[in-house]
Amino acid sequence: MTMGVAATDVVGSLPQTVAIVVRDATNTFAVAGIDTARLDAQVLLGFVLGTGREVIFGYPERVLTQAERSKFALLVVRRAARQPISQLVGQKEFWGRSFAVTEDVLTPRPDSETLIAAVLDQLGEKCRHQKLEILDVGTGTGCLLLTLLAECPLARGTGVDISAAALEVAKSNARELALDKRIEFIEGHWCASLPAESAFDVVVSNPPYISEQEWRGLSPEVVRYEPRAALVGGADGLEAYRLLAPQIPRVLAPQGFLVIEVGVGQARGVARILAAKGLEVQAFCPDLAGVERVIVASHRDKIGNLKK
Repeated sequence: MTMGVAATDVVGSLPQTVAIVVRDATNTFAVAGIDTARLDAQVLLGFVLGTGREVIFGYPERVLTQAERSKFALLVVRRAARQPISQLVGQKEFWGRSFAVTEDVLTPRPDSETLIAAVLDQLGEKCRHQKLEILDVGTGTGCLLLTLLAECPLARGTGVDISAAALEVAKSNARELALDKRIEFIEGHWCASLPAESAFDVVVSNPPYISEQEWRGLSPEVVRYEPRAALVGGADGLEAYRLLAPQIPRVLAPQGFLVIEVGVGQARGVARILAAKGLEVQAFCPDLAGVERVIVASHRDKIGNLKK
């Protein structure tokens, strides 16, 4: 790496070094109410320089070029307005892989990795050696379905989303991960657009589960910049489950299973909604915080057969 030679900028101010611009951006973010002010400044500068955060620590005296300063200054303004880091850098890591992110999709959350772990646990050796059909309802970035396809090399997948813009992001991620030959994307509302003969071995979904009241108290990053339709599930947050529950049995193979994400305190209520439509809970899976984050369910008369 070639370090910049100390020099004043065009208006005669002090050289704009890594240390100085990180300090100034940190102060700006702190005033904007961002708790992770210094970390965000480091991440954004590492993105601008194309080096990651290591240059921040290793070369604090490095002088930014005019182009780097301009690009960084624009990102600082956008982050101070509370636009999420993931949208500013255009990607988010999930289960060890990078997924493109835009304002048209929900940014992948670490909580949703609980869903991946639950599916892989249920599949066991089938994951590596069996041909599987996997459905992701409300696919967004495609992070759930694409991760499962990457972990299950013989599987094929179908991703459904009502948003054409979200599907474009998912298609891009599929191409980037070289999984586009094993996946089909369908624009539609939940399972309604799927063929009558559909029979999926695994159905996954992270539906909107935030209540209207909770939505009003979320951070500006979420309320201003993430798609409301991907987050808000009606007055009590359970509207999507009521719509999905009667549709899942139709598309779920006889020995198949459903793995669905839920919000804090919703697991038992969602289980009752599923039970009313012929599905029975196999497991409640906690996330790293101990919250019952994921439900595993199957056709009621197939309980106990999930790992056979």
